[in-house]
Amino acid sequence: MLRTIDHFIGGSTFSSGERQGEVFDPNQGQVQAHVRLGSASDLQKAVDAAKAAQPAWAATNPQKRARVMFKFKELVEANMDELAHLLSSEHGKVIADAKGDVQRGLEVIEFACGIPQSLKGEYTVGAGPGIDVYSMRQPLGIGAGITPFNFPAMIPMWMFGMAIACGNAFIVKPSERDPSVPNRLAELMTEAGLPDGVLNVVHGDKEMVDAILDHPDIAAVSFVGSSDIAQYIYSRGTANGKRVQAFGGAKNHGIVMPDADLDQVVNDLAGAAFGSAGERCMALPVVVPVGDDTADALREKLIPAIEGLRVGVSTDPDAHYGPVVSQAHKERIEHYIQMGIDEGAELVVDGRGFKLQGHEEGFFIGPTLFDHVKPEMKSYQDEIFGPVLQMVRARDFEDALRLPSQHEYGNGVAIFTRNGHAAREFTARVNVGMVGINVPIPVPVSYHSFGGWKRSGFGDIGQYGMEGLRFWTKNKVVTQRWPDGGAHGESAFIIPTMG
Repeated sequence: MLRTIDHFIGGSTFSSGERQGEVFDPNQGQVQAHVRLGSASDLQKAVDAAKAAQPAWAATNPQKRARVMFKFKELVEANMDELAHLLSSEHGKVIADAKGDVQRGLEVIEFACGIPQSLKGEYTVGAGPGIDVYSMRQPLGIGAGITPFNFPAMIPMWMFGMAIACGNAFIVKPSERDPSVPNRLAELMTEAGLPDGVLNVVHGDKEMVDAILDHPDIAAVSFVGSSDIAQYIYSRGTANGKRVQAFGGAKNHGIVMPDADLDQVVNDLAGAAFGSAGERCMALPVVVPVGDDTADALREKLIPAIEGLRVGVSTDPDAHYGPVVSQAHKERIEHYIQMGIDEGAELVVDGRGFKLQGHEEGFFIGPTLFDHVKPEMKSYQDEIFGPVLQMVRARDFEDALRLPSQHEYGNGVAIFTRNGHAAREFTARVNVGMVGINVPIPVPVSYHSFGGWKRSGFGDIGQYGMEGLRFWTKNKVVTQRWPDGGAHGESAFIIPTMG
């Protein structure tokens, strides 16, 4: 009998309702579990638990909240192997990549451990005669996170780590494709000393998402996923008076200047384009060599490197990447490969039809390379989200700069060059939110912030770092004066000034 993945509410598992979704093993192409698809009534139970727990948690001093984060970090590290194998079994990414997923989430938890320092406000002594002014950041109340399938550990930790450290209660709605890891993380938070009800996990589909967006007691929502859904969540959430940050899709470009170290570029592209089967919003699926000489030389080096990639089951320590998450997603990627052919791009390496012996029903796709891709092609304009690398040849620097700047997505971009002036010029002018200079996947460290531009991000505040702290808190400014007991005059009836 297959296991059932239940909600985690108020510090324990909770079962309700008959609706269930299927959780696959991508390596075998078979159902391995069922997950509860919750309703508004299930969400209400999570909200009730959060409302009961949040005031006392907010009143807990930041140092004690930080101690819970320290203990949680310790527990996650102690259970790293378990978490990575659980993650791989539902997502399909190889174990090393799964551990990286967990580790990048832990880096935000590490930042959250410094919350006593980060939450300090500002203070001005003597802003006016006998008047001092200070600010404080206070929690919003209840926050919610709607997270994607491609990072089932990292992105929930990005969200709940900062929100909870700031004194909020939190509700996670993970992807129904790989829902087990968020449950396990919530269990570890409870083991770390987090009071019951401060962190809850509810599972579901659009019905649950809409319930979150419409619930009057949820003050803020964070989302990562596709751009169309991000726009929907931002619009519906803000229409209901919520604070919303919604991060969408991407079509990240790697600009290769003529002076770049091509051996290093090929090594970087192999990981950035094909790692995790390309199922990353910060993957590098478009390479833009500047000039035909650069393009021809790069292509010559890319082909054997791509053909040498090993696709295997997620537990294969020698595999560079594993299967994609579902049969439907595999078919979608193969559809885009055919679209590229039909649009006139040159298919250099074809990953379709890949079969792994003993795992013929698994959701595997071999690495794919296109050359002579044009900006007007829909296969270039859309996010494919698979192990497909497209080469778009640029005439010169200005042509290369225009491609990512004019694309509807603006998540990340990289430039490979030895020329400091070219890198500086590109960084200043490119219309993209996160830039790498000889760094193929420019995801910022935890004490900076993550966030793309254009249709890659809706809302004005980024994930984690000080941006995350600002998102999950509200600022209060206090102006105070302690009277000396003297007489009060008419000045009490006019607006006070600091002169």
